[in-house]
Amino acid sequence: MVRTASVQPLFDAPAAVAPGGASAVLTVDLDALVDNYRLLRDRFTGAACAAVVKADAYGLGAERVAPVLARVGCRHFFVAHLQEGLALRKILPDEAAHETEIFVLNGLMPGAEATCLDGRLTPVLNSLAQVDAWAALGRRRGEALPAVLQVDSGMARLGLAPAEVDQLERDPARLGGITVRAVMSHLACADEPDHPANRAQLAAFETLRRRLPPAPASFANSSGIFLGPDYHFDLARPGAALYGVAPVPGWPNPMRAVVRLDARVIQTRWIAANDAVGYGHTFRASGPTRIATLGVGYADGWLRSTGSLGRAYVGDRALPIVGRVSMDSLTLDISALPADMLEPGDFVELIGPHQSVDDAAKAAGTIGYEILTSLGGRYVRRHIGG
Repeated sequence: MVRTASVQPLFDAPAAVAPGGASAVLTVDLDALVDNYRLLRDRFTGAACAAVVKADAYGLGAERVAPVLARVGCRHFFVAHLQEGLALRKILPDEAAHETEIFVLNGLMPGAEATCLDGRLTPVLNSLAQVDAWAALGRRRGEALPAVLQVDSGMARLGLAPAEVDQLERDPARLGGITVRAVMSHLACADEPDHPANRAQLAAFETLRRRLPPAPASFANSSGIFLGPDYHFDLARPGAALYGVAPVPGWPNPMRAVVRLDARVIQTRWIAANDAVGYGHTFRASGPTRIATLGVGYADGWLRSTGSLGRAYVGDRALPIVGRVSMDSLTLDISALPADMLEPGDFVELIGPHQSVDDAAKAAGTIGYEILTSLGGRYVRRHIGG
């Protein structure tokens, strides 16, 4: 039996890495994360490069990711929800906390304004109702409260509509009690460099922000940084690219891989010709076939839609997924391997040097963002470097 056939040096001692019989190990390379942040920061021509750490740093652990980024100089963080911001404020290093700004992208639910202020968070205001509530709190507290104004430049998701910007332009007193830290908008098609919506949104953003109080501007997300300096402005907001997702699909990926996922074999078996595998019997063997069952399924973020397009790797050898992905397991055809290779407890690569997050996403018919944020809580998580 070849116990380490699928195991790279990181996993020389699988039992130590996966105690208690854990079925998979998710490794997060914090040094690669730092390199990606520096690459994005250096490519950006504006004043500052933030980091988007919403959804628990895209599923990789904000409590480990954010402090590392703070230590290398990141001072602007974006989250989606108020509770994410409150949790992030508690975990940032003390030496950076007083000068670090945390922005809440989804703005504020009615009645949450005082919680946001007391938590030292800066809301992204997306409607006149949010503007009025935040300004009112500022007047009650006798201070001008920091906020970002988001304008809708053509995505119709979040942000002040052009008609609302009109009202603020006609009645600037509505912003009394607010210090506008930045005006921002979000690109809908930045991952398609030639899409006409990019230029249209850029023109709309330029027009809308000129009608608001002078303030720094933020427009570029991960892919927006690669659209060039016209889209950069003052503050960039990279997210997925920090974690290794290709910022421009179809182009060579300049980002380092941050995530590796290795799953353990639960069981192997030989099946005969015409034997079926998995729910629905969607796969039938054409001849004698050796099957390996892995302890990872769609409850762990290995999406059911992956199906027969998915692969796993042992060394350089691609092993096809056969049958449907189940909640807690998936099955591979390992007939191409030597008979003494892969036994219960051995590791197989699902994401790593041979299959990137984007490759896994393509097989599942989705994007790398969904793969990252779907990775479940049952993995042994190992953060290295940083």
